[in-house]
Amino acid sequence: ASDVYKRQMIFTSIYGVVDGVFVSNCVGSDAFAAVNLIMPIIMILGSVGFMIGTGGSAIVSKTLGEGKKEKANEYFSMLVYLCVVSGVILSVIGIIFTGPIAVLLGAKGSIAKDCVTYGRTVFFMLTGLFLQNAFQSFLVVAEKPKLGLFVTLLAGFTNMFLDFLFVYVLRFGVFGAALATGISQFVGSVIPIIYFAGGKNNVLKLTKCRFNKDIIIKTCINGSSEMVTNMSMSLVNILYNMQLMKYIGTNGVVAYGI
Repeated sequence: ASDVYKRQMIFTSIYGVVDGVFVSNCVGSDAFAAVNLIMPIIMILGSVGFMIGTGGSAIVSKTLGEGKKEKANEYFSMLVYLCVVSGVILSVIGIIFTGPIAVLLGAKGSIAKDCVTYGRTVFFMLTGLFLQNAFQSFLVVAEKPKLGLFVTLLAGFTNMFLDFLFVYVLRFGVFGAALATGISQFVGSVIPIIYFAGGKNNVLKLTKCRFNKDIIIKTCINGSSEMVTNMSMSLVNILYNMQLMKYIGTNGVVAYGI
């Protein structure tokens, strides 16, 4: 689970790097600063997917080891559906509060506008990030780690190509960078869904299930360390950016982002 978490963190970070490269070169430094201001907030919310994936995979693996495949599939399916529900809820919250968050981070004028544009676009597709993060752990449990790596790479290359198309070619600006990131996250979630929804011989398969409060609590406890690690790194970035905006301004955030 630790290796999967590290791999996913690397490629999740690449989203921000690639977006930054195209935004800074094709849109401008203010837009680049806006992306760097709002990105840690997105990563904090996305860490819920890490928690469900890493914490839930341990429970599902244990259940499979006990020979209870049907029960393991029920737990797995419930946790996937939990990702969807929590993703939708946090998407709505993120979209509603993007403006106030941008102001709290010290964004003003065009930077605040770009923060809202980028943030709301990615928040709208936040469920894809939740599922992508969670599926990486579940694919290991399903004995398909190579598929997990392929999905991660495909999502990353999709982001790069769409950034080039939307930002450099079509000149969609910050919205284009956010749209590219959101679509690539859905690529990283749809492929595993297709895999888990079909195939009678799959180790794990999406099925009907019942809500189990105890399993959800155990999942959150098991996966809390990965979530807190991701949140703490993002929180440090937020605090740095806030102080840089206060004492140096946009150029400070740009330099730190680079």
